[in-house]
Amino acid sequence: MSKGIKIIGTGHDAPSRIVTNEDLCKTIDSSDEWISSRTGMKIRHFSEGESNLDLAYRAATEAISKAGISEQEIGIVIVSTFSGDYFVPSTACLLQARLGLPDDVLCFDLNAACSGFIFGLETVRALLCQSDRKYALLVGSEIISPRLDMTDRGTCILFGDGAGAVVLELSDQNLYSSICCSRGNLSGISCSSAESSDRKIKMDGQAIYKFAVSTVPGLIRGVLEKGGVSADEISHYVCHQANARIIDSITKSLKQPEEKFFRNISDYGNTSAASIPIALSEMNDKGLLQRGQKIVLAGFGAGLTWGAVLLEW
Repeated sequence: MSKGIKIIGTGHDAPSRIVTNEDLCKTIDSSDEWISSRTGMKIRHFSEGESNLDLAYRAATEAISKAGISEQEIGIVIVSTFSGDYFVPSTACLLQARLGLPDDVLCFDLNAACSGFIFGLETVRALLCQSDRKYALLVGSEIISPRLDMTDRGTCILFGDGAGAVVLELSDQNLYSSICCSRGNLSGISCSSAESSDRKIKMDGQAIYKFAVSTVPGLIRGVLEKGGVSADEISHYVCHQANARIIDSITKSLKQPEEKFFRNISDYGNTSAASIPIALSEMNDKGLLQRGQKIVLAGFGAGLTWGAVLLEW
């Protein structure tokens, strides 16, 4: 059977500037109660001089330290992001240099929007099967705040900046299954390129909500069936932190206890590709993740993209 992957180190970072719902209401017609009741968000972090690379580096350094490995043992560096500091070079290449990794490390950025970490896991697993080195570094890092229209309450209340990182190795244990999907569609959420006069994020929140609540439960059931595991056997479901109501709907659809669904959306907002690794890092710090537990990770976002991974911690 094909090999799985094991997460052996986690880390996360966020800018020091905290933006509350009340702060946002200075430029939009809304309230803390309206925002928190509809999204589950209370605060988010906005960059104030920090670059995407800065966040990625701090999260990666923590993950490598907790993994207890040497940087020289890393053979692959992938940064999942849609908000890199440059079109070229990639954030992954810049991260490789700042970490002092060897030149013969495969480095690139991966853009699958909010599904980026899930797509990154699947990519890392395939590449590790061919790598001469044992470990890979996967980072989800986003600086989204400069791309927000602070007068558009449909988007500016939702997003924040942050980074999460994991160190991965191949595992001989057979518990691993994944599903990754894409459907080209500009109508849900998009952000124009540098050549455009308007580079702000545009989103149809209702369309994304309907897509997520109708798609993600079936996605999770599919990855469980593929792995031969029942929903009750899962210790933790870690969903992309896009909206508390979406997670509520997924929880009810799967008929699983609420405590199985970790949430930190109130403290970060939607950090896109960084949301799942930040959640994993916080869960690890709190001692919630124990070796041998079965977990499901699920993401969805612009593209449209959606995906889920079943693995053993």
